[in-house]
Amino acid sequence: MAALIRRIISTTKAPAAIGPYSQAVVVDRTMYISGQLGMDPASGQLVEGGVQAQTRQALVNMGEILKAAGCGYENGEKNRRCPKSTVFIYTFISFFSTNYPARAAYQVAALPRGGLVEIEAVAALGPLTDAS
Repeated sequence: MAALIRRIISTTKAPAAIGPYSQAVVVDRTMYISGQLGMDPASGQLVEGGVQAQTRQALVNMGEILKAAGCGYENGEKNRRCPKSTVFIYTFISFFSTNYPARAAYQVAALPRGGLVEIEAVAALGPLTDAS
């Protein structure tokens, strides 16, 4: 059996990992994106504006990590690239308008750096076709 290839994804356009983990790991054509906070990558600080602003920034950060792996939201297949996300708040409708991903939502006592939202995802790399 051929070995699967594992690739670490890292970009300066998303916040650096604040612990011993990678921004994302790709195994074969599946990408595992670490939890993203609503942090500005330039300042390393949480964005102001509350939960909605942090949710939006977390999704922007996730998009930059997707781009670093060669895909992203803007390619017209944004709703099929991330078949699974774990969201610690609800506000991601503007990014996933149809073909919603499977998701889980959790109440947590605290997030790193006092964040109000954290989002992780599993994404597929390469062309996808919906089954009929």
